[in-house]
Amino acid sequence: MIAKCNRPFNDSEFIKKCMLAVVNEICPKKKKQFEDISLSARTCVRRTEELGTNLIFKLKEKVSKFDCFSIATDESTDVCDTAQLLIFIRGIDFNFNISEDLAELCSLKGTTTGEDLFIEIDKTFKKHLSWNKLVSVTTDGDRNMSGINKGLIGRINAEMVEERHEAPMIFHCIIHQEALCCKVLAWKDVMNIVVSTVNYIRKNALAHRQFKIFLEECDAEYGDVIYFSEVRWLSRGVVLKRFFILRNEINIFMSEKGKIVPELSNEKWVLNLAFLTDITTLLNELNTKLQSKDKLLSDMYSNIKSFQVKLKLLHKHINEQHLDHFVCCKTVLESTKSTLNWETTKINFLNIIENLQNEFSIRFSDFYVQENKIKLFQNPFSVDIDDVESNLQMEVIELQNNDILKNAFKESNDLKIFYSSLSEIDFKGIKSFAKKMITAFGSTYIYYIKKRKGEEVWLDYEQIQTEIEERGLSDETEKYRAEMEKLYYETMAECERIVRKGMSALNDLSLSDSG
Repeated sequence: MIAKCNRPFNDSEFIKKCMLAVVNEICPKKKKQFEDISLSARTCVRRTEELGTNLIFKLKEKVSKFDCFSIATDESTDVCDTAQLLIFIRGIDFNFNISEDLAELCSLKGTTTGEDLFIEIDKTFKKHLSWNKLVSVTTDGDRNMSGINKGLIGRINAEMVEERHEAPMIFHCIIHQEALCCKVLAWKDVMNIVVSTVNYIRKNALAHRQFKIFLEECDAEYGDVIYFSEVRWLSRGVVLKRFFILRNEINIFMSEKGKIVPELSNEKWVLNLAFLTDITTLLNELNTKLQSKDKLLSDMYSNIKSFQVKLKLLHKHINEQHLDHFVCCKTVLESTKSTLNWETTKINFLNIIENLQNEFSIRFSDFYVQENKIKLFQNPFSVDIDDVESNLQMEVIELQNNDILKNAFKESNDLKIFYSSLSEIDFKGIKSFAKKMITAFGSTYIYYIKKRKGEEVWLDYEQIQTEIEERGLSDETEKYRAEMEKLYYETMAECERIVRKGMSALNDLSLSDSG
C-alpha cells in the first residue's frame, strides 16, 4: 500500500503506531501479535523490492507467450530536469489474450538523442523482449523519436533490417496530432481578451470572491471562470464555453469594477467568440472520444475520418448560414437580431474550417499509409481484394464467401472475439494479421481509473484535471479553505495587535528615557 500510494518508506513505522492504537481499543488481547509485525523502513524497502522482482518475473512469463507485441514510447522531463523515457508494451498470445503494461521507466541523465533513446530500448529488449515479434511502434512525434535517419524510429528500422526482420508499422500518437491540428485556432483577437479578462478576475483574491458572490446572486449557470492553460488540450474549449455562457455577467462585473471590456458589447466580436466556442467544443468531443479506454487503433482512425467528413458538412452549413451545429452562433444571432452582413462575416469562419481540413489531411499521413490494412481489419467482408496483401488474398476470398462467418461478423460487436473464433487451419494468416492490428497503439497516453456513482470511469490526466476545474472545489475543500482563510485573518489581526502593543511600549520607553 505504501508503494502504491507513493508514500515514504518510513511512513510504515507511523502506520504501525496507528495500527497498535486501533488494536488496543478494539482487541487488546491480540496487541502482542501486532507488536511482533515488523514494519521498519528497511523491512518495507525489502518487501517492496521483492514485489517489484515478482512483477518483473510475471511480465517476463507473459512476454514469453506473446505471438507478437507493439511498443509505445513517450519521453518527457520531470521536475528535477531529468528526462524520463516510458516504454509501454501491448502483446497478444495464441488465444488472443491481450496484456498491456509498463515495460520500463528509464532515466536519462545526459542527452536525449535518438541514439540515446534506442540504447535504452535495446537494453529493455535484451531483458524481456525479442525484436522479431515487434510489429508496431508509436511515439510522441518529437524529432529525436520520429527521425528516419538519426531518430529512434530510424535506429529501430536499421536494427530490424540488420536482424532481417519485417519493418514495424510506425505511428505518431493520434491524440497528440489532433491537438496539433487545433493550433490553427489561435485567433488571438478573441483569446487575448478572454485570457486577460479571466486573469483579472482570478488574480485578485478580493475581486475573485466578489465575482463568485455576484454569480451566485445572479443565479448564473456556472459559479466561476477558469484559467486558460496552453499546454492542456481541453483547456481552450472549456474556458471559452464558460466565458461565453457568462459573458453578460462578466460584462456587468467588469463595468462595475471600472475595467470596461468594449469587445463584450461588440456584436461582431461576440459572434467570433461564439464560433470559436462551437468549433473548440467539437474538437474537445473528438479528443475525448480518442481517449476512451481499450480503444483500438482502427477505432481511433475512424473517429478522425468521421470528423473530417463533419468538417465538410460544417463548411457547407456556414456557407448557407445553416447553424444547427453551431449552437452558440445561433444563440447570438437570435438573441441580438444581428444586423451583420453574413456574407462578409462567414469568410473568417470558412477560412478556419478550411485550415482545420488542411491540418487533418496532412497530420495523419502515417495512418493513411496503413489505410488498406486498417480497412481490412475493420471489415474483411467489404474490402476490395486488390487492396489486400498478396499473402492474405486467398484467405480473404475464402472468408468473404463464407455466409456463416459473414453472419457471425454482423452479429459480433467485438473484432477481437470474431478473429479469435476463426479456424487456425483455414485462416492462419488473417488471424496473425489481426493480432498485429490489435496490439498496435494508437496513442502514447495512459489512463487512470476512478469511481463515479458506483461505476468505474476511465480518464486520462488531462480529463481529470479539466473535470476538477469544471466542478470547482469540493464542499470539504471549500470548507477547509474558508477555515484557513478565517485562521489567517485572525492570526494577522493578532500579529497586528502585538505589533501595536510593542510599538506603544517602545514609545513609552523612549518617553521615559527622554524624561
